[in-house]
Amino acid sequence: MVFRARVVFFSLLMVVTTAFGQEGYILKENIPYYPETVRSQDQYLKERCKLDVYYPKDSISAPVVVWFHGGGLENGEKNIPEGLEEKGIIVVAVNYRMHPKVKHPVYIEDAAAAVAWVFKNISEYNGSSDKIFVSGHSAGGYLASMVGLDKSYLEKHGVDANKIAGLAPLSGHTITHMTIRKEMGIEGTQPIVDKYAPLFHVRKDAPPMLLVTGNRELELLGRYEEVAYFYRMMKVLGHPNVQLMELDGYGHIMVYPALPLIVNFVKEITE
Repeated sequence: MVFRARVVFFSLLMVVTTAFGQEGYILKENIPYYPETVRSQDQYLKERCKLDVYYPKDSISAPVVVWFHGGGLENGEKNIPEGLEEKGIIVVAVNYRMHPKVKHPVYIEDAAAAVAWVFKNISEYNGSSDKIFVSGHSAGGYLASMVGLDKSYLEKHGVDANKIAGLAPLSGHTITHMTIRKEMGIEGTQPIVDKYAPLFHVRKDAPPMLLVTGNRELELLGRYEEVAYFYRMMKVLGHPNVQLMELDGYGHIMVYPALPLIVNFVKEITE
């Protein structure tokens, strides 16, 4: 389903049923997601590869959103998006190593290690490993797509990517990320689809997907169009649950209005 959300209508999507939200949350910060044997070998990994878990203290088997921050794989910091707070959802905010201190595919490997940690540990925080959603904005959306579509990254941790309940990349590259292209000596205006592109890994059996971008005229270079092509190819393959939403009135910075869409997506899949 392609949906073009105009600003005058979007306020309706901001309404989330009170039954899905509840009071009483705990925030655990700076939890390492690599084992000590790995952390001891790399100081930058030890400093950077941590996550925060924000969870409702009285819930049982709550749904989970793993959130990757944006910043072009070059900057940014983990955060709990305000629009996901107090919605009955566990939010896991992840830091990962960044360019230029590391190069591809380290970013994706870190993202996969964090998601694998969630699968193996989220029950300790009242979460369900059957209700894990992976999301993020921009570079974070790209990482969410790569971890969910290229099964090889999670397989290294003994996790089947198809166990992810849903993927919700916000304005993420579906071609090879611009920073990875830069590392290859390729200009940002030259699109590439290789094994580091979500488009390379389109498949019918992928988890349900919610694709959200800003308005095509306000977005970053071709971002709506590449996401729309990804959507079309998933439909051609016969993927049963992929949605594309374009937010009129918003450019690339469209996290705040998109968060209620993620909450509704989680509800649709889990309730």
